[in-house]
Amino acid sequence: MAKYLVLIYGSEQEWDAQTPEESQAKEAGHIAFSRAAGTGRLSGEELESATTATTLRASGNGSPIVTDGPFMETKEALGGFYIVDVPDLDAAVTLARMLPELREQHGAVEVRPIVDHG
Repeated sequence: MAKYLVLIYGSEQEWDAQTPEESQAKEAGHIAFSRAAGTGRLSGEELESATTATTLRASGNGSPIVTDGPFMETKEALGGFYIVDVPDLDAAVTLARMLPELREQHGAVEVRPIVDHG
């Protein structure tokens, strides 16, 4: 088995503009994902808006600079994540394909292996 981080990206403005019906349909998609992953779903959470983020950046003098917000030049924000423990990348991608954000024009999902230092 291998662990993968599944990162969910999209437009916060589009997410905020969803109707209650659209939000319910998306929630149903996440429930289906969780059921399909079964015990392989180790964790998963929706994140607060990127405006609530605090970012630490290297300053060059050994003391990081702490700022409010992500302040990255991007149109997509990280909206949530899952950690799954599945046999291989193909299994992780198969699960990731189920995520409802991939049915939105602004959505994207990144699947990244987690390094095992054990």
